[in-house]
Amino acid sequence: MALFSKDLGIDLGTMFTRIADSAQVLLEEPTIVAIEVDDQKMVAVGMEARDMFGKVPESIEVARPLRNGVIADYEISETLLQYLLQRVSGSMRIFRPRVMISVPYGVTSVERRAVYEAVMEAGSREAFLIQQPLAAAIGIDLPINSPSGNMLISLGGGCTETAVMAMYGIVAADTLRAGGMDLDEAIVNYVRRKYGVVIGQATAEQLKIRIGAAVPQDTENSMEVQGQDQVTGLPRPVTLTTGEIVEALQEPLKQIVESGRKVLEKTPPELVSDIIDRGVALCGGGALLRGVDKLLTKSLGIPAYLVDNPLTCVVQGAVKSFGMLNVIRRNLPQV
Repeated sequence: MALFSKDLGIDLGTMFTRIADSAQVLLEEPTIVAIEVDDQKMVAVGMEARDMFGKVPESIEVARPLRNGVIADYEISETLLQYLLQRVSGSMRIFRPRVMISVPYGVTSVERRAVYEAVMEAGSREAFLIQQPLAAAIGIDLPINSPSGNMLISLGGGCTETAVMAMYGIVAADTLRAGGMDLDEAIVNYVRRKYGVVIGQATAEQLKIRIGAAVPQDTENSMEVQGQDQVTGLPRPVTLTTGEIVEALQEPLKQIVESGRKVLEKTPPELVSDIIDRGVALCGGGALLRGVDKLLTKSLGIPAYLVDNPLTCVVQGAVKSFGMLNVIRRNLPQV
């Protein structure tokens, strides 16, 4: 059976779920579902469900089953994984896939068990868990097989993970239960405080992507968005600039910098000298924010750089890790 079944890597993220085999990324969908409230029947998944966000009647609930990188709603997560695995493997259950699925560093045994059981119930033949920083490091070919230090910061939608790795294992790490969604929330709060206008999370995300930055920029861009006046309740346009978005993001970005500092303080001095030479690898969707590499370079005193495949390195590393299972198995989270 093993000859015919696939080995799949899954990056189960708060914002996006990605599935890959050894050749390519097979699927990328928002981790979001739409459900009929009365009979708990799934109406839509992924991009289709995301398009419904904030636009559906009370009879339909649009929900994210993961919060801060861990499963918040087990049944919805299981249904989502089942649907996505069927899409990449077909409905035939004779040759069920082996799955390597990523989890944040430091998750509890209960959280680990929830992920393991969800992916097994969804139709896997065998399942392994791998910490997201370790999967990302394998996905970008960091030399973690040696006793020298490698540092990586993964800026995800629900959590930010910082880790120092050597000899196929994590030496020091920290998981901050805050990420891209918290950056969006900071923009929402800033616009409400400064202009008395309420905007949605999707609008804040567009502001962050189109004109946002972590540090002041030479070129000042602007963007007009529609919001709801807090006093009148009527629609009101507001124009924001890059400088305002930079100001709005300072508080959550401080937390990310602090998380990096905490990990460096816990890292043995011999490994810190390796990291200074090699730099800090940045991945995850949050790493695409303009100037975040400059912010971390200045704040940590170590060069930070964006990797070539920041969005897909975790899922690619998860599937690659099957080829080195005999050496990394001892460092994988146990269920």
